[in-house]
Amino acid sequence: MIIEYKYILGYCALEKDNGLQNEIIEGRNAVLEALRAGRAIDKLYISRGEVDKTLGHIASSARDKGIVVVECDRRKLDFMSRTHAHQGVIAVCAVREYCTVEDILAIAAQRDELPFVVVCDEISDGHNLGAIIRSAECAGAHGVVIPKRRSAGLTAIVGKASAGAAEHMAIARVPNIPAALRQLKEQGLWIYGTAADGSSELWHTDFSGPLALVIGSEGDGMGRLVAQHCDFVVRLPMRGQVSSLNASAAAAITMYEILRQRSR
Repeated sequence: MIIEYKYILGYCALEKDNGLQNEIIEGRNAVLEALRAGRAIDKLYISRGEVDKTLGHIASSARDKGIVVVECDRRKLDFMSRTHAHQGVIAVCAVREYCTVEDILAIAAQRDELPFVVVCDEISDGHNLGAIIRSAECAGAHGVVIPKRRSAGLTAIVGKASAGAAEHMAIARVPNIPAALRQLKEQGLWIYGTAADGSSELWHTDFSGPLALVIGSEGDGMGRLVAQHCDFVVRLPMRGQVSSLNASAAAAITMYEILRQRSR
């Protein structure tokens, strides 16, 4: 079932599919109004090769607000469209507002707790990101940091996979993960990466201080520049025939070891 909300000469479509709500805003005026109103937009799709001034203004306004703008084939927009009146632009809304890294650190300060930040380095699968957010909320993390590109955003799939935790967890979306790690280090946090060949075994790693835990992507793990910013690289003990765990499973185990140590 599709519910359509009219904006000025444009449309906002809310698609309901198996309990998921993926809200998209279609049409030039509708998207412009959404940008002016400060809607939480996860990504803006715009028709490739368009020279229309209005579309150029929309793309420029979105970039000024830090929104990822993707140029794509018009057929992709036709496929995404629910109203068949997208006019060359579709905005995909986030399920909630993003915050900043400073906001996450402020939450830790308000709780009078040592900062505990989870950093996701290009987790592209929405189910994995949702599961990590869920574990982070349950383990007492103060926030999750994700990159703007090559990563799942706060989509309906992520919200559902988090079992509601995304509504309670501060999520910061940053242009550059290495830069965010530098910022966290400047604030006194230790950076812990996770990798199958890490030099520090999980059970023998001290997590008692202020920290950021980096979870690498599903296929390639942490990027080279991200790994260079880690003070420690932690590995999980493996006793079976399989060499590694799913990213969200490894994240959950590590986060609960952090919680265990902090609960002493």
